[in-house]
Amino acid sequence: MGYRSTWGRYVSVAERKQNAGRTVEKMKKKGQAANPVVINGREIARSFWGKAWCQNLEAYSDFANRLPRGRTYVRNGSVIDLQVSPGQVKALVMGSSLYTVKIEIQALATARWKTVLDHCSGQIDSLVELLQGKFSKGVMEVITSPERGLFPVPSHISMNCSCPDWATMCKHVAAVLYGVGARLDEQPELFFQLRKVDHLELLTAASAASLNVSGNQSKKIIQSGDLSGLFGIDLGDAAEGGAELGAKVKGKSETVAKTGVRGAKSRAKKAATKVATRVKKVAKSTLRVTKKKPVKRPKKG
Repeated sequence: MGYRSTWGRYVSVAERKQNAGRTVEKMKKKGQAANPVVINGREIARSFWGKAWCQNLEAYSDFANRLPRGRTYVRNGSVIDLQVSPGQVKALVMGSSLYTVKIEIQALATARWKTVLDHCSGQIDSLVELLQGKFSKGVMEVITSPERGLFPVPSHISMNCSCPDWATMCKHVAAVLYGVGARLDEQPELFFQLRKVDHLELLTAASAASLNVSGNQSKKIIQSGDLSGLFGIDLGDAAEGGAELGAKVKGKSETVAKTGVRGAKSRAKKAATKVATRVKKVAKSTLRVTKKKPVKRPKKG
């Protein structure tokens, strides 16, 4: 590892944090979206995908010397912006100055991806299980296998940092790689973007396997003939019987309707007759009451 004379003065952790905060504020004022890596506590990653990413990095001796400084940098908030896109990571890291980091990761080989799909076929039930990393032991072994799994080996990763360090992996690059692990806690689907594969294909393979098994065990579509056998009815006869019954009901309804009209007229006539009779009786009674007998006056003596 060599050093250039362009290294600036030593900057303490507290000063780096202040500088990082000021830089983020300046970016916001300019309308630039900053997406910093925030670590709460000592643990960098907590989810399956985040932990598996970090463990994969630490498994290779190529990275062993620089990873500890990278962990320190990512924990103290030095990664002030981290953006993940297919096959690429871009980041800004605050050190003695602000450095730009770019990491490129090779796409997962097609043959390797097909092997993963074949081994995981029918063993992942849902998107939630996939993103949460809730797998069987067999699936987990395939996914994390150095030889046939999804995680990149050192030769698949190219790194570049604007700092003056000559090393391929400087502490700023190491911090960004750990930052990716932390980001996978929040957005595990980004892992598949980095490897340029569609994670939904794992579910498609699982669904296809499930349908094949179900199809071999039983037919889930019941045709009309199956219904006839199952319930002991002839659907053709039932349809004809239904039409005949419908015609009978319609004819009877019309008859009932006509009869109802005639009956209503008859009842109305009878009611009118009763009302007229009562009116006459009341009128006669009234006349009798109003007719007074003449009062006889006594004769004068």
